[in-house]
Amino acid sequence: MAKIKITQIKSIIDRSERQKRTMQALGLRRINHSVEVEATPSIIGMVRKVNHLVALESL
Repeated sequence: MAKIKITQIKSIIDRSERQKRTMQALGLRRINHSVEVEATPSIIGMVRKVNHLVALESL
């Protein structure tokens, strides 16, 4: 599987609880925090739900 780098670019303040939990599940904690994960279908689905809060890079 390919790896992707996910970076939080916006705050989760005033977001729904579901979006906050999705960000936590992705391992993102604060603005400009990045994680490298495998590009599995479940991860891609989570990223699509919070795509307005994150930036993606292919590795």
